[in-house]
Amino acid sequence: MAHNLKLRKPLAFFDLETTGVNIQKDRIVEISVVKALLNGEIESKTFLVNPGVPIPLESSLIHGIYDEDVKDCPTFKNFAKTLAQFLQGCDLAGFNSNRFDVPMLVEEFLRADVEFDIKNRRLVDAQRIFHMMEPRNLAAAYKFYCGKDLENAHSAHADTVATFEVLCAQVERYAGVKIKNDKGELYEPVQNDVEALHNLTAAKIVDFANRMAYNSKGEEVINFGKHNGKRVVDVLAQEPSYYDWMMKGDFTLDTKRKLTEIKMRAAFGKK
Repeated sequence: MAHNLKLRKPLAFFDLETTGVNIQKDRIVEISVVKALLNGEIESKTFLVNPGVPIPLESSLIHGIYDEDVKDCPTFKNFAKTLAQFLQGCDLAGFNSNRFDVPMLVEEFLRADVEFDIKNRRLVDAQRIFHMMEPRNLAAAYKFYCGKDLENAHSAHADTVATFEVLCAQVERYAGVKIKNDKGELYEPVQNDVEALHNLTAAKIVDFANRMAYNSKGEEVINFGKHNGKRVVDVLAQEPSYYDWMMKGDFTLDTKRKLTEIKMRAAFGKK
């Protein structure tokens, strides 16, 4: 398998199977990575993971992985450093990855106390492109773009390979295709450039749980509750206890980390 993507550094496509969809409470049971290299070749790895908690039957019925399948497998913490090394220097791509897979992966690395910095990584979500251009799901995307039926759906490897093929097909299909933006102006959203694809699908993320967002001026604002829409720096200045409430509350480690970054930046007068 080869690819047609123009890359500045390796692009790692990945998919997770998990015990559930709660980023804070659920755990990874399988991860598959297909890494597109600069020379046009790919590398792939798939890991079964012991989540350390029982896998709910409703989840097992979806992805086909049961407690018995992973009881002798390493925990995420056991191979987190190995996985981080495999992903070192890579941009990241997936299907609905910016809303689920990347946040879940970041949370697992934080729990394992393994450094996994995404600040210098481009994040490409093929689902965002698909929903913008052809609103449907992965199986439909695979059928639409690749002309094939998705066999073994909800297998991490099958879904990862399908996502890889879908993005390659999207880049080729939408080369030169223009659509109107919210101002009615024509522009070409899908380009064979990971920086452009990142800006299209992931550039406006503050925290992966979406508890904060950017307003029209590019400022971080609270995205829930009584302070919804207010600038984070203003809320922290006017109600200092709000920071402690969030740090002690049922929020993801990523959200707490980002909130702390904003607080520290404000304290030292950095933009």
